[in-house]
Amino acid sequence: MSVFNLIRLALLALQRNKLRAFLTMLGIIIGVAAVIAMVAIGQGSKESIQTQLGNMGSNMVTIMPASNVAGGARLDASTVQTLTIADVRALQKQATLLTAVSPVSSSKGQAISGALNWPTTLQGGNTDYFDIRKLTLKDGILFSESDVASAAKVCIIGQTVIDNLFPSGESPIGKIIRFNKIPLQVIGTLVPKGQSSFGQDQDDIIVAPYTTIMKRVLATTYLQNIFASAVSEDQSDAAVDQITTILRETHRLRPGDENNFQVRTMAELIKTLSSTSSLLTILLTAIAGISLIIGGIGIMNIMYVSVTERTREIGLRMSIGARGRDILLQFLVEAILISVTGGIIGVILGVSASTIISLTLGWPTLVSQSSIVLSFMVCALTGVFFGYYPALKASRLDPIEALRYE
Repeated sequence: MSVFNLIRLALLALQRNKLRAFLTMLGIIIGVAAVIAMVAIGQGSKESIQTQLGNMGSNMVTIMPASNVAGGARLDASTVQTLTIADVRALQKQATLLTAVSPVSSSKGQAISGALNWPTTLQGGNTDYFDIRKLTLKDGILFSESDVASAAKVCIIGQTVIDNLFPSGESPIGKIIRFNKIPLQVIGTLVPKGQSSFGQDQDDIIVAPYTTIMKRVLATTYLQNIFASAVSEDQSDAAVDQITTILRETHRLRPGDENNFQVRTMAELIKTLSSTSSLLTILLTAIAGISLIIGGIGIMNIMYVSVTERTREIGLRMSIGARGRDILLQFLVEAILISVTGGIIGVILGVSASTIISLTLGWPTLVSQSSIVLSFMVCALTGVFFGYYPALKASRLDPIEALRYE
């Protein structure tokens, strides 16, 4: 019997019990739709994280003070004063795998313009800070090396600060704002970057020379962080080793001494978050895949019922020459047809659900071709696996006993 005839007979059999066929498909439909939606959410989240962290600088390296022990008590890393300008100069001079190095000093406080005020963060760096953090100038100018050297009272502000201190739409360039009573002249504005993957508003920022913050705002001589850019993302790990070697020499640490600083790469963070996202996607997909197994069991159950109901039909076909293999193929094609049709409807529902989730909840989703192809393959295999045994039972019926069946 040709494949065309097998499919035609399967369609005729399904048309005779449309409601039952649809209810049988329901488990497959729900399973495939859930798998497509879960994978789309997982992949969308993963790509969103990678894109946003990449925009922050995928080759960025962050050097932080390590927690220290004093008097038997372990101090918080933010209170440890182990990073200095001497470290920055040593890295700028010796680190061949770094393209830019910036000291970082920051302070939280209230920014004030006229009668308006806004709580925000004042970040300080040198002229490399903008390249390292991938911050782009929108209007005005960036501060210069001479501004850094003279601890000039100048700053560049982000869009959130503009919206809250200059809501009327006037240009902030040239205006004076006060941060913790220190007047700063706005010389530039930044291109908006939106929220980070951690929900942090990247536009709620004021950037000034690090010397201005250290001398005029905090009155400190140590740095809170050092930001750097590796030659490339692939060279980040090698750059970490080089930074560690240089800073251990600068800090005069002896062999066996614990580092009093930490070095973290953005690539490391991207890898960790991507692994977490992938693990979550696998977990959610596995849970959704249980629906496919339940749907397959439903197909097997209905196919057994169908074989029992059509026993006389099977006997009649065998009596006029149909072979056991033809009967097996006939019922197997019916099972596969139910499964694949349910899979098609499930894919449509899954893609629609992913789009609706993205539009209504704002969650990033990405429907990949591989997830659709994989769903079809799983549906076809489900039909073969769960439809085989009922079809085998039908093919092994005795024609005479089948014709006598009441």
